[in-house]
Amino acid sequence: AGWFRRLLHKSKPSSGESLKSSHSASSSPSSSSSSSSAKNSSSSPGMSLATSSIRLSPVSAPDISASDSPRWDKSYDVCICHSEGDVELVEELVSYLEGQPESFRCFLQLRDAVAGSAVVTELCDAVQNSHCWVMLITPGFLQDPWCRYQMHQALAEAPMANGRTIPVLKDVDRKDYPRELRNIYYIYMALKEKSFKQIRDTVMRYLQELCRSSTNRME
Repeated sequence: AGWFRRLLHKSKPSSGESLKSSHSASSSPSSSSSSSSAKNSSSSPGMSLATSSIRLSPVSAPDISASDSPRWDKSYDVCICHSEGDVELVEELVSYLEGQPESFRCFLQLRDAVAGSAVVTELCDAVQNSHCWVMLITPGFLQDPWCRYQMHQALAEAPMANGRTIPVLKDVDRKDYPRELRNIYYIYMALKEKSFKQIRDTVMRYLQELCRSSTNRME
């Protein structure tokens, strides 16, 4: 009887050990599986996104500087329309755009207008020979009839808001935003460097879309 009781006592694990071994046996595989699953679920989309991004980059970001790019169909990438009082700011913007890796070609009236030619002719030619038009809307712009004339020429050239007209507000209340441009989003210039980058990105986006549309038509 004694040896039988000792055998029963030895073979029966304590309740603590039973719970511990039971918990260990049931949780470890699922924990490992859960951890592995969580790791996979967190990393897979990132890898997929990265792979997808790399695979689609030639399509989503065409080379606007290629020799056969429709970018070269016009003399300028961007025409800056501004009042005489904003010349210094515009010169900074032009220097920024022309200094980018894409070397954007800018029309600056005081620099690029042909001496002796009529103002109306120069303004119309600048609009027609540029892909995009930046309207630097300041108090001086609103009071300058030549600025408004150039704005109307740009809107007549591309009446739909397809990214070519880029209004930039500086020191102007929203209520004074030209009624003719109300259907076009504008850039508000609070920080100069940030606004310059927004202008650059907008021009870049339009030129990329132009190249993509041209490629699709050829295919």
